[in-house]
Amino acid sequence: MVSLDQLVEDAKRDFSKASDPAALEDAKARYLGKSGLLTERLKALGGMSPEERKSAGAEINRAKTAVEDALNARRQALADQVLQARLAAEAIDVSLPGRGQVLGSLHPVMRTWERVETIFHSIGFDVADGPEIETDWFNFTALNSPENHPARSMQDTFYVDGNDAQGKPLLLRTHTSPIQVRYASEHVKRYGQDNMPPIKVIAPGRTYRVDSDATHSPMFHQVEG
Repeated sequence: MVSLDQLVEDAKRDFSKASDPAALEDAKARYLGKSGLLTERLKALGGMSPEERKSAGAEINRAKTAVEDALNARRQALADQVLQARLAAEAIDVSLPGRGQVLGSLHPVMRTWERVETIFHSIGFDVADGPEIETDWFNFTALNSPENHPARSMQDTFYVDGNDAQGKPLLLRTHTSPIQVRYASEHVKRYGQDNMPPIKVIAPGRTYRVDSDATHSPMFHQVEG
């Protein structure tokens, strides 16, 4: 009968020859399986006397521990090999240039807005701007809208908290006409009525109305001139 020390050496040799986890499991079964060489030794303890069983059992358990240690060591070695192979396959060449971030682009509305401004600039127009929160005077009264005009109602116009210096309500402008009114007022102050050059101006901007359906939104863009 092969000695326990020889069984341990044979097991270590077979484990070291296993090149993958499946082969290692086959080698394990030869020694630690239900009919393995060490398992058969343990089964044979039943036919021994108590004194022999105690001594032989201790030796077999020592050999079994040595075989299990060798098995676990080989199992870890194979796992390390798999990991190293995967890391090598996924290795990143740090000398390669990095990938640039994809930048966003202008919204089609803003592109159209800029294009309109560029075209009108090229033919001598100024581009005016003004506040989106407007006074009742600039949005309605200066445009000769009567006090009872439907556009002044809360069903058509967004009113905000607060009033202007004359106690009139503040609102979100319903068109960009107030920009033109403000521009014309400044034009008169700058040049005087008698020497005022012609006004060439466009007034692009966001405007707001209480209107929301399939073809309208509460906020929209407008260009007047």
